[in-house]
Amino acid sequence: MGLKGEAKLLRIFIGESDRFHGRPLFEAIVLKAKEHGLAGASVFKGVMGFGGRSRIHTARILRLSEDLPVMIEIVDTAEKIDAFLPVLDGMIQEGLVTLERVEVVWYRGHE
Repeated sequence: MGLKGEAKLLRIFIGESDRFHGRPLFEAIVLKAKEHGLAGASVFKGVMGFGGRSRIHTARILRLSEDLPVMIEIVDTAEKIDAFLPVLDGMIQEGLVTLERVEVVWYRGHE
């Protein structure tokens, strides 16, 4: 059964170099979301941004070692997203988390 109708979008903003138990934080979050049975997750890498400390992070050629922004989006029912928030609290040291109500239409390919 696919997710359809009203749902919740969890958006997580972190840095590319953030870690959790030795692995990239974005990877750890996606794997934890899968483990918790959430409907889906995607990771997007930014080319430029800044956060709470107002430090610019950019992919300019001379600054390849900079910590680029990463955004993770996870969509599921409000109940499942709300249950996942305490898991994130134990994983994210610094970042921004936002929540939105969304309308979901799940298209599946024919087998």
